[in-house]
Amino acid sequence: MVMCDMLRVPVDAVYGVELVTTHRVVTKFVGEDEYRDFLRRYGGRTLPLPDDAGSVAISDRSGALTYAVPLVVTIVFAEVIARYLIGRPARVNQVFSSFGIGILHESAGLVTASFGVASYQMLYQYRLWELPWDSPYTWFGAFIFVDFCYYWIHRANHELNVLWAIHQVHHSSEDFDFATATRISMFQRPANMCCYQPLALLGFPLPSVVVHIALNYVFQIWVHTEYIGSLGPIGWIFMTPSHHRVHHGANKWCLDKNYASVLIIWDRIFGTFEGERDQEEIVYGLTQQPQTHNVLWHQFFYFAEVYRKARSMSSWGDSLRSVFYGPGWAPGTPRLGDPLTFTDVQAPRPKYDPQLPLWQFMYVSTHMALSFIAQQLMCFNFQILSLEAVVTCQIFIFVTVGVMSAMYDWWFWAPVVEAVRCAAVIAYSSTTSITAIPDVDTALLLYFTASFTLWISKALAIVLGTNLTNKTMQNIPKL
Repeated sequence: MVMCDMLRVPVDAVYGVELVTTHRVVTKFVGEDEYRDFLRRYGGRTLPLPDDAGSVAISDRSGALTYAVPLVVTIVFAEVIARYLIGRPARVNQVFSSFGIGILHESAGLVTASFGVASYQMLYQYRLWELPWDSPYTWFGAFIFVDFCYYWIHRANHELNVLWAIHQVHHSSEDFDFATATRISMFQRPANMCCYQPLALLGFPLPSVVVHIALNYVFQIWVHTEYIGSLGPIGWIFMTPSHHRVHHGANKWCLDKNYASVLIIWDRIFGTFEGERDQEEIVYGLTQQPQTHNVLWHQFFYFAEVYRKARSMSSWGDSLRSVFYGPGWAPGTPRLGDPLTFTDVQAPRPKYDPQLPLWQFMYVSTHMALSFIAQQLMCFNFQILSLEAVVTCQIFIFVTVGVMSAMYDWWFWAPVVEAVRCAAVIAYSSTTSITAIPDVDTALLLYFTASFTLWISKALAIVLGTNLTNKTMQNIPKL
């Protein structure tokens, strides 16, 4: 902790979530001395270490890490409440699916963010220009170049099938709301971060890049809404909700349009801009919409589709093209495929909308909230947690989010997996303190014991081969 006190940075003003996370990950496994030496060796003074009393130790302040995620969650649920009050209630199953995907993204980000940031530092030693990290020109230039890079990264995510396997998670929501903004694949951060590496060679210090990447994501939250119309001249330069609605459309005229993050001028320059059409209703989601809310399924299913497509080709060349050309590509067509053969999705398209009884909705809500709390606590305490504790927490989060979202699909094996999950938590908590607060640990043990009791009979019925099916309660009234 002595070295933690020496490594001081103005977190709130400069660095953002990714850099705080990187520090915690790297110092956990290589130590403070080695990390400080790494920064000096590969980054010069890219990470300034001021000694003034106004700075705060990175290990003692969470800055954006403390407030960003809870603030986004507050915005999402405020919209849910507002929609209920105006008589247009949100589909809770879709909100929970998006929320679960967001939890996995943030959990995986504890590790994945560090690789991109560390590699940026290594490339920075070969920079062509020395741009002062505290110059406003450097930061303005970083804003422009980060936004420019984002356009091309985002476009690549749509035009390379292997990257679409990652990015399709974000487009898989059949609704368009603030919750959709949290719907980011757990593989998206490393896939995107590597594309910002050329900025290191141009001499942009890491803080200026990391902060503008974070601001890009923050900016995109507000454009995921149907309740803001055209903004007139603002939309000539900036991305607006109207432009982004087109981007999320599954209609043929919406495909592969409006990739920008902040500045829509990139789409106008490179010919990918499409304005919203007043007389045509946009259908949100994928052209071939998977009928599931299972968070883990959404993360992985399209990789299997890419593999099957590659295996179906008659030559190695076509197999490689099926991976690195567009999702709509087929032999004998252009790189992105023939638009005439694309599915022409039209409104209205029925939405996948299974419901849960009230008791199960409350159950899923409570356990999803516990997984979110576990993710936040793991993030805040990452540096003092043992490797075993981190791995255990990650497994708990992934299994919890996976089985809770699968319950919305009436997945046949959900009761079995849930009973095993609860039993594992009971076994772990009976020998290890989870929160270091005895009363809270006792309450959690009792709650998971009650949860286990609830599901064990259903699990045994499935294992023993009774007539229980995943459609048993299909006639449950809608909430």
